[in-house]
Amino acid sequence: MMKQTHELVKVEVEHPLALVTIDRPETLNAIDETTLRKLGGAIDAIETDDEIRVVIVTGAGEKAFVAGGDIAAMQRMSVREGERFARLGHEVLLRIERARAVVIAAINGHALGGGTELALACDIRVASERATLGLPETTIGLFPGWGGTQRLLRTVGIGRAKDLVLTGRRIKADEAFRIGLVEYVVPHDELLDRARELAGQIVANGPIAVAQAKKALNQGAQTSLDQGLAIELEAWLVNFGTSDRGEGLLAFLEKRPAEFTGR
Repeated sequence: MMKQTHELVKVEVEHPLALVTIDRPETLNAIDETTLRKLGGAIDAIETDDEIRVVIVTGAGEKAFVAGGDIAAMQRMSVREGERFARLGHEVLLRIERARAVVIAAINGHALGGGTELALACDIRVASERATLGLPETTIGLFPGWGGTQRLLRTVGIGRAKDLVLTGRRIKADEAFRIGLVEYVVPHDELLDRARELAGQIVANGPIAVAQAKKALNQGAQTSLDQGLAIELEAWLVNFGTSDRGEGLLAFLEKRPAEFTGR
């Protein structure tokens, strides 16, 4: 296993999986500009490694996934500095959302404000039964600025998004599951095991098929049905022209596990 430390962000690689841990437990893993840049750098490094197919993002310690943006840092920011911070957040979270690899959020505790926004940028969200989620920015005179308003309404619908954003209320993992904000809720001690199990299921599938399916889902969610169908067809044809497609279909007919090569 290769282990690489980016100071505030730890990256552990065990091909085909990478585990990314936000590591500021003394601040409940709150994200300041430096941590945000380290997270972006970690994702960029992962993207250069074609053997990594799934990334799990989690927080250090027992209390928090990411408690939010660093409030002390934001309180000192000028408007210009605030704009830079918001733009950087948009940029890094878009890189996570659009990553070639599938990204799973393993939400081990408080995921508030920027923590929920980070989770929303991931492809699949697995929450500990102890997790708390929410976008409480309006309670301190802000509102979500790292894509939270837009990703939340696309995930849970505009009515529930307005409820959470405008009240700023925090919700437990079971409610987050009920409204579709997270896909799984598991016992706390089983969180990473469940995330790894999901990663294993994804890795067992055709890598090009998974990548093209993720692309079609992400891009189609932003368009009309007609445009989405066109995106799907293009992605389907890209995959259909690969040797993996032939291997997968032949393996099914021969009733044996497929041996995908990513080509």
